[in-house]
Amino acid sequence: MRIAPRTPTTKNPPEQFHGDVWLDPIAFPREDGQRMIVAKVRFAPGARTAWHSHARGQTLHVTQGVAWVQSRGGEKIEAYPGRTIYCPPGEEHWHGAAADSFMEHLAMLDNADDPATTTTWLEHVTDEEYNG
Repeated sequence: MRIAPRTPTTKNPPEQFHGDVWLDPIAFPREDGQRMIVAKVRFAPGARTAWHSHARGQTLHVTQGVAWVQSRGGEKIEAYPGRTIYCPPGEEHWHGAAADSFMEHLAMLDNADDPATTTTWLEHVTDEEYNG
């Protein structure tokens, strides 16, 4: 057993996020053959990801606040603490905080065979898409 050293909170890059979003890594591959990534992600009101997809899918578990999640072409979902959302491999989606609420979720996914292709980032979510 090893107790992992604390990893500093980082602010997510504006190329992939709109608004203020912070990430705390929880789990990541430490040995050959491991793929799991888990992070606590905190969004300020109105903050959101850009459109993106994951090679092996992604699970989101809302822990605080009000989350908005939408798949491309689908209805926007409002999710509250305790709700878990699964985005299948290759499904383009975005997620973020409602306009009037902070939001925190656990983001869980597995690395692709080439970790650089785990997440494919696309264009930013427009205000019209976010408010739609």
